[in-house]
Amino acid sequence: MTAVMANGNWDPALSRLLVSLEEARQVLPSSEEEFGFLSGLLQSKELHALVKVHNKIINNGKDEKFHPTVSNSMQIALDVLDVIAPKATSNEDCKNLFILLQKPHIQGLLCAHDAVAQKDYFPRLPEIPLEVDEDEETIKIVQLVKSSEPLSGAQSVEPIVGATIKTDEQTGKIVIARIMHGGAADRSGLIHVGDEVCEVNGINVEGKTPNDVLKILQASEGTITFKLVPADSKSGLRESKVRVRAHFDYTSSTDPYIPCKEAGLDFKKGDILHIVSQDDAYWWQARREGDRNMRAGLIPSRALQERRIIHERTQKEKSGDESLCSVSVLPGCQSPKSPRCASKPKTKKIMYDTAENDDFDREEIATYEEVAKLYPRPGLQRPLVLIGPPGVGRNELKRRLIATDPDKYKTPIPYTSRPPKHGEVNGKDYFFVTREKMEEDIEASKFIEFGEYKGNLYGTSAESVKSLVNAGYVCILNPHYQALKMLRTPQLKPYIIYIKPPTFDVLKETRNAAYARSTFDETNSRGFTDEEFHEILHSSERIEFLYSHLFDEVIVNADLSVAFEQLVRVASKVETEPLWVPASWVQ
Repeated sequence: MTAVMANGNWDPALSRLLVSLEEARQVLPSSEEEFGFLSGLLQSKELHALVKVHNKIINNGKDEKFHPTVSNSMQIALDVLDVIAPKATSNEDCKNLFILLQKPHIQGLLCAHDAVAQKDYFPRLPEIPLEVDEDEETIKIVQLVKSSEPLSGAQSVEPIVGATIKTDEQTGKIVIARIMHGGAADRSGLIHVGDEVCEVNGINVEGKTPNDVLKILQASEGTITFKLVPADSKSGLRESKVRVRAHFDYTSSTDPYIPCKEAGLDFKKGDILHIVSQDDAYWWQARREGDRNMRAGLIPSRALQERRIIHERTQKEKSGDESLCSVSVLPGCQSPKSPRCASKPKTKKIMYDTAENDDFDREEIATYEEVAKLYPRPGLQRPLVLIGPPGVGRNELKRRLIATDPDKYKTPIPYTSRPPKHGEVNGKDYFFVTREKMEEDIEASKFIEFGEYKGNLYGTSAESVKSLVNAGYVCILNPHYQALKMLRTPQLKPYIIYIKPPTFDVLKETRNAAYARSTFDETNSRGFTDEEFHEILHSSERIEFLYSHLFDEVIVNADLSVAFEQLVRVASKVETEPLWVPASWVQ
């Protein structure tokens, strides 16, 4: 105890705690061994060091200001080299130090230290001019370093400071129209939307056009000095936290309407975008998720893109372009140009909405979908939904996946109104119910899909899927594509995998080589016909056109073994990795 108190550098809190321990020694219900351990711990140098580090961190340097001890460390290092050079051949320590001080990284570190210590920063900004007439408006003078960031006008653009300018329609003045998030203007915190530009590098811009201002900026080098009349309101730029998945490709250089092509952000369908600003009704600011470039770019807003898509399709309809109609043919139709077909489809037991009407089949205008990360949930697996045209191989892929681990992967037992056949067990092969009961449940929307075959109803109930999920199984489904709208809910959170056929030649070659049996005719065991291959491809076009924005993954089933390997990897990813899902699923 005396030794501890004699150490003036000992932490006061530890000293007080040790004194209290000594005072309460007689009344504490502890053995000498326990007391000795606790007393030794409080007096240990290791604990004292930890407390000292803790105090430094929480104080955050408030009690001490750090200053460089020297500002010529590079010169000192050179002097040390001169001193130890003669001894480097005979003394191992001198040799190691001699080599160390000559390493480029060490010399670079010392040079950086000296530059900071001497405040030798580049570029050196000139002194801000102070001569301002007393009768002038309140102004602010802002200096920015010219960089490769866009500042645009109404027609031409020039990479400058990360802002856009325009002519105010009422006053005719040049004003700041937009601040790009993450750009130089944004980072400075000194330029705001609505600020009036009076001078650029001492040149009065009154009466000039945005293009005139851009020419001044283009000719500028080094720093740019703006004289600005502050806007009445200076609302700070606040980044939103919205993330969206893009459902279309965008290339800014080919967009004739973007206010600044250099400020545009290109992206591909499926990219995740961080929407940092939606202040402009037509042009949002965004960054690709995970992109290290912190400056945001311009992308068309949802409203603008929807308007473009509607206009484009209206023009195609007026011009008689049937390309949109051609993908709307139902499976089984013979004519690739007819949106509806009266020909009778081949006999095939497939479950689908018996109406198959426009309420399900009409196209959605998919632009952006707000998303968030969904993390794996132990004991609550996401269903895997295999979507694709009949005959593409979904059943075989599902069968193989379940066979890898039957205790893990399950598929729901379907319902039917037909009587059981010999050997069939209720609840194992099918759930056998009356037609009246099935019709009642169909009316109550209890089935995710249903259909009729040879006068009997078949269907998959939503409750059977939920039961498998709640029991901890990975539920595997391969429903009709129209079932997606009933399956893709916040309750089930399915992962939708589109099984896509390859090109006609590859499809025909691989199926014939594998002696694949046609799934279009159950009465005869035979191979696929060319007509059936075309039906598979045509149905695929229809599904992609209507539902591709709902797909989480696309697997091309050209080679069954390769497609199965992909499916296994996808299934593992869904179980172990956080993935993007509709934002409503995680709220």
